Amino acid sequence: MRCISCHKISFDTFCKRCQDRLLRPSISKREIGSLDVYSFFNYQNIEDLLLTKHTPQGYIIYKALSKMTFKPFIKNFIKNYNQPIYIIGIDEIIKGGYSHIALLTHQMRYRGIKILHSKLIAQNRVKYAGKTLEFRLSNPREFLYSGKTDIEAILVDDIITTGTTLKEANAVLKQSGVNVIFAVTLADAKA
Repeated sequence: MRCISCHKISFDTFCKRCQDRLLRPSISKREIGSLDVYSFFNYQNIEDLLLTKHTPQGYIIYKALSKMTFKPFIKNFIKNYNQPIYIIGIDEIIKGGYSHIALLTHQMRYRGIKILHSKLIAQNRVKYAGKTLEFRLSNPREFLYSGKTDIEAILVDDIITTGTTLKEANAVLKQSGVNVIFAVTLADAKA
């Protein structure tokens, strides 16, 4: 197999050199209302990789990125947390043969962690990419939650831009008796 970035022979999707030089996560934190959102990358640094999300190559890339970021993050977090934690992905809809959000949440499997796949789904299928804040506020996602209640959870999405999606998702979960501890995303478009 070859590294997707430099094309040198590698056993991994990204060779060790590219992981160290180009894809080293740098965790940033944003506050969206009362919700803390942690992101692993600046969007501009991995934009080309993120834009593959509904392609066959995107499956490989998202899986590799989540393995490099979400997996070690949750292992480190759970060491200091003694209660069951649930992982809820935002809008785990299958597109292009897979759900890129499910790839992210799947890497968070670990003892004491329960993943609730496809439990927070947007009823409004409008696309937000490239849209203004006003457009996003005028066209809410209208999330429907069908998972467990009275739980503590971590919310997962791929990108945070304005924060409106995460804010709306958090509000719906709160109304459903879910305490969202924080959210994690691969990339922050404002970092």
